[in-house]
Amino acid sequence: MLELKNVTFTLPDGKNITDNISLTIPDGKMIAITGPNGGGKTTLAKLIAGIQSASSGEIIFNGENITDMSITERARRGISYGFQIPVTFKGFTVRDILDLAAGRTLTNDECKELLGTVGLCMHDYINRELNKSLSGGEMKRIEIASVLARGDKTLLSIFDEPEAGIDLWSFRELIGVLDSMRSDKKRSQIIISHQERLLETADEIILVAGGRIEAIGTPDEILPLLRMENREGCDCPRGRRVKVNE
Repeated sequence: MLELKNVTFTLPDGKNITDNISLTIPDGKMIAITGPNGGGKTTLAKLIAGIQSASSGEIIFNGENITDMSITERARRGISYGFQIPVTFKGFTVRDILDLAAGRTLTNDECKELLGTVGLCMHDYINRELNKSLSGGEMKRIEIASVLARGDKTLLSIFDEPEAGIDLWSFRELIGVLDSMRSDKKRSQIIISHQERLLETADEIILVAGGRIEAIGTPDEILPLLRMENREGCDCPRGRRVKVNE
């Protein structure tokens, strides 16, 4: 279980990007975070992963205070992060990154299964270098495959706009992959997205705007609010809050 207690991230100029955020992410759930651009969604995800450090507050993961831990220490405890724009690695091949994620040398059959799960042919990709010759969608799928390669070592997966750069067919496959990851009740997922189909799949939606949590609830509770505000020309239902289901 992940707990955030009064987590704030402040820029040097004094502006709060996240402001006193408290929330709980239970095990075995897919949680979607949505809201307007610049509202603090990605910063919140990076604070959880350890890419950025909170200015104040506490982050507790499975009963352990990880607030001051590095991204590497958090990864060892089971937190993985998928970037909105995947990172390229000069000289690294797809096989290298899968082996690195798994912590061992994978067999061809294991690589074939991992890449096949995200819609890629092993023979076409296994020796490809992770550079700009790969499209954004290809890099995104390889990144998801590397998260899957971690297996039981991943307890919390964070994906920042996993649908970015992915075509319609691949998007359908992506939803299936994310949904299958949820079948393990010990693992949790945090998905940052504006995509309604992904939001519909979540167990719970957290609406973030202006660095604060504006609403939390099930898709049935939150999506009508988003649709209504979009019709009215607003980005999010500011000032409204849906009670979290117990």
